[in-house]
Amino acid sequence: MTFNPESAPDKAPTSTSLNPSAIAPRIWALVPCAGTGSRAQTSLPKQYQNVAGRPMVLHTLAAFAGVAGIASTLVVVAAQDRFFGTLQAAPLTRLEFSITSLIIANYGGSTRAKSVFNGIKHLVWLGADAQDWVLVHDAARCLITPAQIQTLIDACLSDDVGGLLAHALPDTLKSEAQGRVAGTINRSDKWLAQTPQMFRIGPLLAALAAAAEAGLEVTDESTAMEASGLKPKLVPGSALNFKVTYPEDFALAEAVLRARAMDDGPALGVRLGVMPYDYP
Repeated sequence: MTFNPESAPDKAPTSTSLNPSAIAPRIWALVPCAGTGSRAQTSLPKQYQNVAGRPMVLHTLAAFAGVAGIASTLVVVAAQDRFFGTLQAAPLTRLEFSITSLIIANYGGSTRAKSVFNGIKHLVWLGADAQDWVLVHDAARCLITPAQIQTLIDACLSDDVGGLLAHALPDTLKSEAQGRVAGTINRSDKWLAQTPQMFRIGPLLAALAAAAEAGLEVTDESTAMEASGLKPKLVPGSALNFKVTYPEDFALAEAVLRARAMDDGPALGVRLGVMPYDYP
């Protein structure tokens, strides 16, 4: 399997983007946002479905906007996706947060791994260095908090490999054969992988390319790094940092977000700052 070269930003974008010479961030965020979310059974791609009064992806991006150490956030969308263009034209009262360095790139691939790979290549084009860090996060993990993101950053900045938020498996784990229990698996060393996942740009790009060349199915960045012989660091996350996947997940996410809103008080002004688009 190889990445589609037509999707990868090997050439300079044909429209406005940040000036590569003007930015030199140490930490980038990358949010793959090109999936259709078929298991969610929604009329829209699930990341754009309203949860607690706003599209789910905006909750996700608001959390990253609350982390001071992140200089730029890149959102990788499908080629014909115009959600953010429509959002930018909306009245200010309809927007929920202020982001001054959000970049939208239409390099979404047919798989999450391809979207991430293409997104990282775009970050390199923007001026990211091989030794810079990238935080890759699922758009549908809308319950992530700035504090959890900061915890991962603090744990990984001095690490040789990088790591990921994860949750120690709390339930008894069973194997299955023909619809019946085939055995009970020791859960003591089992973790549920979450995002963000934080790695240096150069090694992650190489790991994703190698995994694709080997035909390895990569469902998260850690898998690619592990295939390269590295051992990412497990950083304890939260059970609430789940990926909204099935119809019933929306109700739980809604309840959590509304409870947080009550604790935090009414939302302040909502602005979208500079949002360069990399559409052709």
